[in-house]
Amino acid sequence: MPDTPTSAGINKNLLILHFTVFIWGFTSILGELISIAAVQLVWYRVVIATVSLFLYFKFNKTSYKISRKTLLKLVATGALVGGHWILFFAAIKLSTVSVTLVCLSSNTLFTAILEPIINRTRISKMEIVAGLLIIIGIILIFKFETQYTKGIITGLLSSVCASLFSIINARQVKHTDAPVIAFYELSGAFVWISVYLFFTHGFAHDMILKNSDIGYLLILGTVCTSLAYVAGVSVMKEFSAFKVALITNLEPVYGIIMAFIFFDDMHKLSPGFWAGAIIILSTIFMFPLAQKQIAKRRAR
Repeated sequence: MPDTPTSAGINKNLLILHFTVFIWGFTSILGELISIAAVQLVWYRVVIATVSLFLYFKFNKTSYKISRKTLLKLVATGALVGGHWILFFAAIKLSTVSVTLVCLSSNTLFTAILEPIINRTRISKMEIVAGLLIIIGIILIFKFETQYTKGIITGLLSSVCASLFSIINARQVKHTDAPVIAFYELSGAFVWISVYLFFTHGFAHDMILKNSDIGYLLILGTVCTSLAYVAGVSVMKEFSAFKVALITNLEPVYGIIMAFIFFDDMHKLSPGFWAGAIIILSTIFMFPLAQKQIAKRRAR
């Protein structure tokens, strides 16, 4: 029988997840600061992340061998990872950091629907309600921020990709180490993006970096990608994909605060944006409390 997770273990993983989400929030700032287009940006990101993970395996003399079947699954999942990041950075460039981050909160609803379908389990009504409340928040944002329509749609598509690879990783991490999953998925993302750039002649232009871009990309590829990705996958041994998605919705909080510090981004946003953001963030914080109350009533 598998070991029952201890309270201390869960609390530790919860802290790791919150730290990871904070780092993910910082990626939006880097995406705004880096001058190159979204696809080229993500290509550099996965190259740096893959190389850093490869060096990690070599330095620690850790095996990263897996079966051919698992390899194909992880490389295929890499397409979703790469697609998520490309759409994420494209959304930032089409709207603002804050709008993009709030759109990613739809990840909760997508996961509430897709996780039971993929895992063939019963859909939780409570999770659907939480997801719908978050969608209401997004509709409010969409209604009042119509100048960012393309950015909002792109952000929502990015969220679908994130939901799918999170659900897949929650299953993979049960029998494959998190660093190995990260290495092959990021390698897969590199392959898929390289193929796309080759056929669209993307290597012929927009690959030249400014001096400032190099430093930002190194931080993005190592700390915000290889380190954060491994940490984000590893906690899935204890938490469901929905729980991870729910906590990941704190990324807008961290990101919007940082956007205010770096770009004074709050002055660009309407009252409608904040009404939607409050609904989303309230749902995130209230959901665990509601879960506990329901569990107590059922235990009586």
